[in-house]
Amino acid sequence: MKTPYLEIDLSKLRSNAKNLVTQFGTRGIGITGVTKSFLGEPRIANCLVSAGIISLGDSRIENIIRMKEANMQAHFTLIRTPSINDAHEVVSYTDVSFNTELSIIAALSKSAIEQKKVHDIVLMVEMGDLREGIPIQELGTTFEKVLKMKGVRIVGLGTNLACLSGVRPTRYNMDKLSRLAGIYERSYGITLHLISGGNSANFDWLQENDNVGRINNIRLGEVILLGRETLSRRHIEGLHLDAITLVAEVIESKIKPSLPEGQTGQDAFGNTPIFENKGKMLRSIIALGKQDVHVGGLMPILDVDILGSSSDHIILDTTRTPLHVGDKIRFGVNYAALLSSMTSPFVRSVYI
Repeated sequence: MKTPYLEIDLSKLRSNAKNLVTQFGTRGIGITGVTKSFLGEPRIANCLVSAGIISLGDSRIENIIRMKEANMQAHFTLIRTPSINDAHEVVSYTDVSFNTELSIIAALSKSAIEQKKVHDIVLMVEMGDLREGIPIQELGTTFEKVLKMKGVRIVGLGTNLACLSGVRPTRYNMDKLSRLAGIYERSYGITLHLISGGNSANFDWLQENDNVGRINNIRLGEVILLGRETLSRRHIEGLHLDAITLVAEVIESKIKPSLPEGQTGQDAFGNTPIFENKGKMLRSIIALGKQDVHVGGLMPILDVDILGSSSDHIILDTTRTPLHVGDKIRFGVNYAALLSSMTSPFVRSVYI
């Protein structure tokens, strides 16, 4: 089989998703399955839906369109604030979008009126991670202005943590989001149906707190695909870690020194490599490089070491586990490696 490729075990992904649907569902929290890392691939998305996840979310409208055109039966959410130029497609193809900017919400309003629709929006609140979010002191003004717009309807509040600054979801900030929902419901006589508390980083919060307050939605991607929570990358008991693996092929395997010969400078990417003298070793090259994958996110399943990489090559120390030309080697992937390899045109996906 032509390499490199991602081997994707749909049965293991379905098992992970079902496990999480049960764990969060017993606490009254529904899951939005995040599809961005696999580009909205319908086979994987269908796997999530068959496990009981009826809401799918993506940060890119193109992926949502791909799933809609594949006749996916799900509720679709754009989980990144839209751009103004995407307003028409967002209203056309999504059921709800996350928003922070009044000018963009106004564009959605205009497009919804033109399409004779009412578009649902969730207002994202800044809770400390300093990525997207409306500052709490500006939230009241935002409510007042949006509630006057036609064609859009505020259906919930949400927040995002642990993505940019690593701020942990805690009882304090989750309770604060719940309180905000109650305050603005009472202030404006509305009902907020969707309180979206975060992402795969919320797993510890769920386990550590008996009362989840108003939080009734969570957005999960990495924990479904890779079986780990995202604060410490700890394995979640009962989830498969190997639902997705990367397979590459050895194209050279030779005994060579461990130290380069000659004067050294920067490598092709502007780094200054540091070498350790380990004597001669069996150095194997695989047909995979930085253009294909985030190399730092690869975890060899065999007892070999990654020595370095260039745009097209990864060099391994295979002295302990000799490999030969044509041999295939498998790697576990972290989220960065999954995201980069899944979006590379040179890495295929194989489904089992």
